[in-house]
Amino acid sequence: MSGRPATTITPGLTGAPAEVDVVVIGLGITGVGVALDAVTRGLSVLAVDAHDLAFGTSRWSSKLVHGGLRYLAKGQLGVAHESAVERGILMEVTAPHLSHPMPMLVPLNSSVTRLQAAVTRAGLLGGDVLRRTARTSAETLPAPRRLSATETLQLAPALRPSGLRGGMLSWDGQLEDDARLVTTIARTAAAYGAHVRTRARVLSATGTSVELRDELTGKTSTVAARAVVNATGVWAGELVEEVTLRPSRGTHLVLRQESLPGLQVSVFAPVPGETNRFVLVLPQPDGTVYVGLTDEPVDGEIPDVPEPSEPEIGFLLDVVSAAFARQLHRDDVVGAFAGLRPLIDAGDGSTADLSRRHAVLTSRSGVVTIVGGKLTTYRRMAEDAVDAAVAHAGLGAGPCRTRALPLLGAAPRDRLAVLEQPARLVRRYGTDAELVLTSAREVSGLTDAELLAPVAPRVPVTLAELLFGVTHEGAADVDDLLDRRTRVGLVPADRALAVPAAERALELARRQR
Repeated sequence: MSGRPATTITPGLTGAPAEVDVVVIGLGITGVGVALDAVTRGLSVLAVDAHDLAFGTSRWSSKLVHGGLRYLAKGQLGVAHESAVERGILMEVTAPHLSHPMPMLVPLNSSVTRLQAAVTRAGLLGGDVLRRTARTSAETLPAPRRLSATETLQLAPALRPSGLRGGMLSWDGQLEDDARLVTTIARTAAAYGAHVRTRARVLSATGTSVELRDELTGKTSTVAARAVVNATGVWAGELVEEVTLRPSRGTHLVLRQESLPGLQVSVFAPVPGETNRFVLVLPQPDGTVYVGLTDEPVDGEIPDVPEPSEPEIGFLLDVVSAAFARQLHRDDVVGAFAGLRPLIDAGDGSTADLSRRHAVLTSRSGVVTIVGGKLTTYRRMAEDAVDAAVAHAGLGAGPCRTRALPLLGAAPRDRLAVLEQPARLVRRYGTDAELVLTSAREVSGLTDAELLAPVAPRVPVTLAELLFGVTHEGAADVDDLLDRRTRVGLVPADRALAVPAAERALELARRQR
């Protein structure tokens, strides 16, 4: 840790610096990654967002740490290798506490031809080659193998047994929560001295200054910078007119586990008639299952919060129903969410065929924009963006440190496994689980039983987490707490039950100020 005093994530611009080495615009996964990279090179950093941490695309992902299998199938070998390398860094070095190995099963049923099965098997074996070339341990991600029909049904008893001739089991990475990763990176950047400010809207930007408006007070100010990085994702073109994107929408459904009971693995349900396309069925630790995802082009104005379409919801339900014994219906869907991918417009073709590679672009005014890419490769994207900003501005900066820099709470898996704090807190905060509980005790004066009790039936979130969201993670209101610091908001019915606890956390924290 640097010798600088730790700062915190703060809503609004009160007390923000008027001059820094680097201003980072956007506090999604890439923006917080840029802030951490820059501050750990010894640069002064102000990172801002008009809304909140992980407000945009970064909270609408499949929560996976992909190894590049899809890109390998498309012949995008560079992107595939980069994905596999970054997956290994995230799972073994920077965030083992927020990620875990995910067994994924491809069922071989009557809709999957022998040729399709052979192609899938070859792809999974290719994915294991990627793992080995990325030097990710087989203890982290075991090799793929073929399963019998009996073994397949043991792991996923809700599958349709008729016509099932077996399955293929492989491994990838899964996040506890994508927004939690963003928040933890932001906390880590702040701990190294970065100023991280939410509710701070950029009105205009050049390579040497940004005009900001404090969304809490309405006051405007100008911050001088030696470099400015635009990490606003699908909104990048609104800030820098030279940037042209072709966003695509990916939609997920949220089901209760009882809709597809007994799942011990994620299931990749083949899309009938497609050789290499699947719908993902992803069990979550909180008793829900995510089903996704689609890939639909998006035209027109970019919304702050994208909405799933009914045709997408119907498509996902139909594909999963074809693979599972129980026909899913619209009322099985207890929540749905959609995110927009900031794909680079590189010519004609559907968004499904656009590369997930990233690009660093420098505008005529000197703003460095990082676009494209995906969640798994955020660290490399940030490194490339800061490299470009340092070179363009002639900044005196140290080398990139993030490849070997654990995030706050990170520890080897064997150490995490023996921590005595509640399992949910360890999964979400790692070695900081004790800090979460200690700080909640100090702020509230409540007992551990009160702090660790689920806030409502079927809602495992605790008051301790909500308090920590306010005291250490910059949450300013109920939306911040329920939609981003925790993910209760993915199920509207659960969100309504959790609102009183979020309001209580905000009130308890305010009394201490």
